Amino acid sequence: MTDRPCLYIVLAAGEGTRMRSAIPKVMHPVAGVPMLGHVLETIGVSTGDKAVAVVVGPGMDAVSTFLSKRAPEASLHLQSERLGTAHAVLAARDAMTADRDTLVLFGDTPLVTPETLERMRAALATGADVVVLGFEAADPTGYGRLITEGDTVTAIREERDASDEEKGITFCNAGVMAFSKGILPDLLDAIGNDNAKGEYYLTDAIEIARSRGLATAAVTCAEAEVQGVNTRAQLAAAEAAMQARLRAAALDGGATMVAPETVFLSRDTRIGRDVLIEPNVVFGPESSVGDGATVRAFSHIEGASIGDGATVGPYARLRPGSAIGAGARVGNFVEVKAATVEDGAKVNHLSYIGDARVGAGANIGAGTITCNYDGVSKHHTDIGAGAFIGSNTALVAPVRIGDGAYVATGSVITKDVAPDALAFGRARQIEKEGGAGRIAARAKAAARKPDSKKSEG
Repeated sequence: MTDRPCLYIVLAAGEGTRMRSAIPKVMHPVAGVPMLGHVLETIGVSTGDKAVAVVVGPGMDAVSTFLSKRAPEASLHLQSERLGTAHAVLAARDAMTADRDTLVLFGDTPLVTPETLERMRAALATGADVVVLGFEAADPTGYGRLITEGDTVTAIREERDASDEEKGITFCNAGVMAFSKGILPDLLDAIGNDNAKGEYYLTDAIEIARSRGLATAAVTCAEAEVQGVNTRAQLAAAEAAMQARLRAAALDGGATMVAPETVFLSRDTRIGRDVLIEPNVVFGPESSVGDGATVRAFSHIEGASIGDGATVGPYARLRPGSAIGAGARVGNFVEVKAATVEDGAKVNHLSYIGDARVGAGANIGAGTITCNYDGVSKHHTDIGAGAFIGSNTALVAPVRIGDGAYVATGSVITKDVAPDALAFGRARQIEKEGGAGRIAARAKAAARKPDSKKSEG
């Protein structure tokens, strides 16, 4: 580990033409987070004094907006023309200082780990001037090859510029590079575009550094860690790899998954110890599950917290802003949105609880709904501790049900209910003797009556 100050330059200007999307490539999500967000998170975990510069292309307002929220400290730099990786890095020249190392990453490689970046920085701290990240490729086709002499990297050869002998090399360039303090601007100025594509390759910095007597080295990582995303198929592959990583972390942390391959997590999902997760559960961003909780099959959790020992599902949906208390129960076909279900409360089946508080120990009967929207504004429902809400009740917000109150089945409640009160909100039941028979007779008579239009002419 090293505390040397470091500038991280993230290249995020790629258009992602093969994605066939109006969305900037780095904004496509993996595990609920844009790919750029994964790279920023990895940088954030790294140790030492750091600065971040992100290079974007024209019209990438979505990236700018994301950065303003996720990494407001990062500086933004525009690459007006896309003329290669060295040209992209050069766009961030104003961020480079002589007292910082520089590490260049790509916004579309979301699987790079903090440990790998730290090993690259450590290589700089122990004497290397330029460090390149490499991997052993199962199939090197399409990758730049790392040409080495012992522990020294002498060149990186892009495939279209490589000789037949060089194409046989399987040690390949991952694209991530690190440079010791102060040397990168001069190296960039020396890079030309005399190659098959007429672009300025950052990889040429290796040969230029060697010609100046600078020390070059490679750090190796697993191929899966540096897979880039240029197509929808590669995006799906990155998603699968990230999900495998997140599931393994959850299992190692003490959770039980009955069928891990069917559980989908977000990068920021937090799962406690002794949690049981049944098959086919999806966790969206900003979700957490407390110790000893159970999430039953086919539930969807997003922007919600589940307390210790609580049970959710099967077939439950927790929407953003929901907080389920310790020991509470949210059962099958229940939707909770922007609501708090306090400790020990029960919403067991077929209910909608939105913009509400359900007090500790309260019981919500089947078919209960909080009518929170009047067509213009959302309103709050407050259900007190220990209250009992009978089945098929509609609570028309804003309304407050007091502690210990009892609302009768089938009620429509439009006014506050006092604590410990019994409330009815039903229409009066009326029975008319023989009424059913009279209705049936009228229906039969109507069916026998000739159609007036058919009888004409």
